Amino acid sequence: MLFALRIYADDVTKIALVPDSEFVSQAPLEAVAYNDPDMWFSRPGLAIEDDAARWQPADAAAPEGDSGSAQAPDSASANDADNSAPAFAVFFVHPTSYLERSSWNAPIDHEESQWRARLMVRGMASAFNEAGEIWAPRYRQATFGAFLTDAPEAQQALDAAYLDVSQAFEFFLESVDPDMPIVLAGHSQGGYHVARLLQERVVGTPLQDRIAAVYPVGWPISVEHDLPALGLPACASADQPACISDWVSFAEPAEPGLLLTRYEATPGLDGQSRAGSPILCVNPLTGATGGEAAASANLGTLVPNSDLSDGELVPAAVGARCDANGLLLIGEAVDLGQYVLPGNNYHVYDIPLFWANLKADVARRVEAWQQARS
Repeated sequence: MLFALRIYADDVTKIALVPDSEFVSQAPLEAVAYNDPDMWFSRPGLAIEDDAARWQPADAAAPEGDSGSAQAPDSASANDADNSAPAFAVFFVHPTSYLERSSWNAPIDHEESQWRARLMVRGMASAFNEAGEIWAPRYRQATFGAFLTDAPEAQQALDAAYLDVSQAFEFFLESVDPDMPIVLAGHSQGGYHVARLLQERVVGTPLQDRIAAVYPVGWPISVEHDLPALGLPACASADQPACISDWVSFAEPAEPGLLLTRYEATPGLDGQSRAGSPILCVNPLTGATGGEAAASANLGTLVPNSDLSDGELVPAAVGARCDANGLLLIGEAVDLGQYVLPGNNYHVYDIPLFWANLKADVARRVEAWQQARS
């Protein structure tokens, strides 16, 4: 199917992936659903082999001079390497892994999408491994086709998925130390839910003071029509805490037609058209809004193996620059596997492309958050 999508792009993508059925409301999860460790891909208390976010590529975690396989840290010792680093908790929402068109939302027990989501948490949430706690919930996500149509069922599917995420977030807040700083992060659909949590659950509440950084990566945020409603500024510098860092990645020549069409057709959080408003682009190689950086600034791209079961860090693989539309351009295409989307869209690899820089960025912003409140 990926081969066909690369050839026929937009029209075939919609036909292949947008459900043609009516939206069916989901029964609410049980009130105590997220008490169950099985409802989490990552959380404190899971065995290392069961905690997807605690995986680390060998080059990232092995001591200097040690060529053996790295051991993922457990949740109690994630900060042991740097006793000065503040403890913090990450709430990470995984991207879309359900590609079926038979229903608008994934069943929680859909085996293939859950397998795929676990791989995504390994490759993405693992960049937040400096955290004392990482929480990554399972949820009944909207299907991929919901992002390709303006049918009302698409928003209904997203609303339904958000209810699960919000319920998981409530359990997360009840479980973490009330004095611990929080990082909100997600990718793609996960980025949408993170931005919505920020707007609906955080802005204007005491919880806002605990937010050290927000990473709704891969979800396009309008600088003019979305960002003001999110209550935090864009990250203007690498050492700025309590800010939002976001980017959407393309190789050149970029063909972002489908992305920009959907972005401009969807109203911003202020209810106004987003047409003509640039997308927020914080360069992950510099930690600052806009600008560019050479590949030499890239501390490590996470390059997966053929079956996505492992990966290695490759430094200086790609550079990055923000263009006038707010796209993050990485230069010529690089071979990261079969999941590059039509139009040189590296959406699936938004985080792996800059894995090591993101890991450093998170730790730096949390430390800046602590210093600002000392």
